[in-house]
Amino acid sequence: MKVHNRAEHQGGILRSPVLVKVQRISVTSTATMGENAGADQVKENLLQLSCHFTWSLLFEDADIPDLEMRISEQVEFLDIKGPVGMHNLLAYVRHLKGQHEEALQSLREAEALIQEEPLGKRSVVTWGNCAWVHYHMGSLAEAQSYLDKVENTCKDFASPFCYRMECAEMDCEEGWALLKCGGRNYSRAMACFAKALEAEPENPEYNTGYAIAAYRQDFDDNNISLGPLRKAVMLNPADPYIKVYLALKLQDIGEREEAERHIEEALSSTSCQTYVFRYAAKYYRREGCIDKALQLLHKALQTSPNSGYLHFQIGLCYREQMFQMKTPRNTPSRRQGSTQEMAQRAICEFQKTVELRPTFDVAYVCMAEVHAEIHQYEEAEANFQMVLNMQNLTGHRKQDIHLRYGRYQQFHQKSEDKAITHYLKGLKIEETSYAWRKLLIALEKVADKRIKKEVRLVESVSLLGLVHKLKGNMQESLMYYEQALRLTGEMNPEF
Repeated sequence: MKVHNRAEHQGGILRSPVLVKVQRISVTSTATMGENAGADQVKENLLQLSCHFTWSLLFEDADIPDLEMRISEQVEFLDIKGPVGMHNLLAYVRHLKGQHEEALQSLREAEALIQEEPLGKRSVVTWGNCAWVHYHMGSLAEAQSYLDKVENTCKDFASPFCYRMECAEMDCEEGWALLKCGGRNYSRAMACFAKALEAEPENPEYNTGYAIAAYRQDFDDNNISLGPLRKAVMLNPADPYIKVYLALKLQDIGEREEAERHIEEALSSTSCQTYVFRYAAKYYRREGCIDKALQLLHKALQTSPNSGYLHFQIGLCYREQMFQMKTPRNTPSRRQGSTQEMAQRAICEFQKTVELRPTFDVAYVCMAEVHAEIHQYEEAEANFQMVLNMQNLTGHRKQDIHLRYGRYQQFHQKSEDKAITHYLKGLKIEETSYAWRKLLIALEKVADKRIKKEVRLVESVSLLGLVHKLKGNMQESLMYYEQALRLTGEMNPEF
């Protein structure tokens, strides 16, 4: 799978047919030499632009269809936010697909919106993208005309650079683009919005972007997003989209009454309903109100039938119903039939999810866990291996995968050795997160259990030494390592 980033557009970027043609033309004539020099100058100027072609947006080829669909959804349904940025991002994605005419159409729509409501400094993003697309199409004169527009705007705003401006508006535009392109871009998106806020701390849009980016990065239970979300809601009281994010965060920390109030206010709004429904459904699922969650998800699905996120959330609801069916209050025969039915529904939804979003690692893991619950171990193993072999995952995602695969090995395959191996692999990833702490707990429990059963005592005791070392309990760690040494009866350098 190919990752799209700025490097594509520097040095070897320009692999488009027009570039190849330029490279092959004989340079014996003065005219041809002049054309090459002109193309080189245009290219040099393009690389100075601040736009989607130069922002190092990281995603895989396999992500493009889903990304294109999600951008189109935002343009259509997220009606509280100006769509110019999404038209620009859509143009970039269509360019990557080789659909240059379609890319230009998206940029024309962005330009039309600029003319209706001038965006000032932000217009240079659209014109920069126009220049890039025309360049790839071999239209050097058109590319230069858009470069001239950028240059004139930079002069109007007294930018020290010919083809870019360093300002809060540019940081904000880059932040939204990064945020839309997935998890590998979130930390940079957060940094962009933070930089914009340095210039305008009370700007409602910048605060919204920063709060959402912080929420997406809030995987360590350190509540880094709570304050930013509260401020964003205060500055955007009519925005139901940001309210559902705050509600989910409040739910995380047990503030149910306040969370419920924000959910009800968001659902009472007629804006952004497709987005409100999907996040409110997540809230109700986590509250145990599965039927209400499914009702909202199916409403959202009517307008977004190809949303991988919606199918994933529906799958999680069916998975939860499967677990409910296994409770003792159901008779064994009813439990068996209902469990199988709900498991198959969940698997079907997770399968739709990965068809729409082939790199959605969590969906593979959830599908594997459902397969394991109904003893379809071959299918479970295949899905776990799919994510274990994925590249470019963030550290905390890898930790979560090793944790859940370790649990699968320990409790379904009865292999404590393989479980320990994966708990250790997860702990070796140096990123503090909720999953990392769960790995530590899982390793400690399995080590304690093996010590009580006197299974591989030296190894098990030394594992407890490692656990306490990672916890920062050095005295306890030394105690366990010394105990392990005594058990070996010799000085083992490893300890």
